[in-house]
Amino acid sequence: MDTTSQAEVAERRRFGVLRQRDFRLLWTGETASGLGNSVTTVALPLIAVVVLRADTFAIGLLTAAVWLPWLVIGLPAGAWVDRLRKRPVMIACNLVSAVMYASVPLAAWLDALTYTHLLVVALVCGVASVFFSTAYHAYIPVVLHGRDLLEGNAKLQGSESGTQVVGRGAAGLVAQAFGAVLGLLIDAMTFVVSSVCLALLRVREPDPEAPAPEVTLRRQIREGFGFVARDRYLRPMVTFGAVANLALMGYQAVQVAFLVRTVHATPATVGVLIMVGSLGGILGAALAGPVGRRFGTARGTLVLLALTSPFVLLLPLTAPGAGLPFFAIGAFMVGLGIVACNVVVGSFRQSYCPPHLLGRVVATAMVLNHCTIPLGSLLGGLLGDVVGLRPAMWIMTVLFAPSWLLLMLGPMRTERDLPRTVAVS
Repeated sequence: MDTTSQAEVAERRRFGVLRQRDFRLLWTGETASGLGNSVTTVALPLIAVVVLRADTFAIGLLTAAVWLPWLVIGLPAGAWVDRLRKRPVMIACNLVSAVMYASVPLAAWLDALTYTHLLVVALVCGVASVFFSTAYHAYIPVVLHGRDLLEGNAKLQGSESGTQVVGRGAAGLVAQAFGAVLGLLIDAMTFVVSSVCLALLRVREPDPEAPAPEVTLRRQIREGFGFVARDRYLRPMVTFGAVANLALMGYQAVQVAFLVRTVHATPATVGVLIMVGSLGGILGAALAGPVGRRFGTARGTLVLLALTSPFVLLLPLTAPGAGLPFFAIGAFMVGLGIVACNVVVGSFRQSYCPPHLLGRVVATAMVLNHCTIPLGSLLGGLLGDVVGLRPAMWIMTVLFAPSWLLLMLGPMRTERDLPRTVAVS
């Protein structure tokens, strides 16, 4: 009897939340989708650069188009998602994305692919991503509860970083061997896999609370925005996220062109460099829990960001030959800090916010965080055309390096741990 008990405890410690069937399905589906998205992250700009010969601003515009829907429909999407069951929304968004991404290789094989086609695909998939991401983050607490949230988010973030390693590296190799457009067909297939996994979940999602007749969509949006704006924890978090994303997307919008045109790297080398850099995200997801337990979720997050953020300044130093590792090291350390922060902040938000507001709070936070992504992409592309690719990389990385100090404006600077209790709305 004691032996069985010890064996069960050992198994629980070894596999954790992966022992739960529904979480395994959710994790498998998101890992598959993450793999496809990681391929697309490299394949889409490579198609623009190599196949369509687009200029730097056009590449930045393409990246911005993926994120622009957050500015337009992000806030109402949160209110809509709070009124709907989350899983059907996620499945529908997956299927729309699968069709759109599959249309690119089809058009290429018919010799009908244009930059406008790529731009439309980026916009439509961006809209689907708004609804999917909002529903997904609000759905995780349906599958996981209590202390399992931090572990589950760490595993989801870890697999996301892992797929970035495999997917981005594979994208460069696939582009080198078969052409960049094939990568988007891979992405389309992974969205189908994700939909099947979601359809197989057994957990019963509670019916959303129907708003009173006098509660309008605008009022619901105001409630979610007001909660974030007033909260002393969430306010500095979204401020940091907005500034960090502006800088991150500013240099990421031109990094492929920088590596190809300035560093003279081959598509395979580009994929490998971005893949190696993405390994930092895996380590960041693995460290989030232990660092939080050892130093506290608030204090530990600040320490990790302070130690890793300055390494972003290695990226503009990348050069042919012996200078190539600068890019990998800089991206590795940035990914470590950002992913660890995302695990802690995401878990905090899911347990801290009132359940009936979670969709709107998630959407509000993402809108505020993501609204700077298209701006950063456009700014990076514009700077690349006006001042050159390497100076553009310097400008955006110098902006990112001290951005973590914005978290010091809130209570994280004085507290060991972020609160776990549900806030009163």
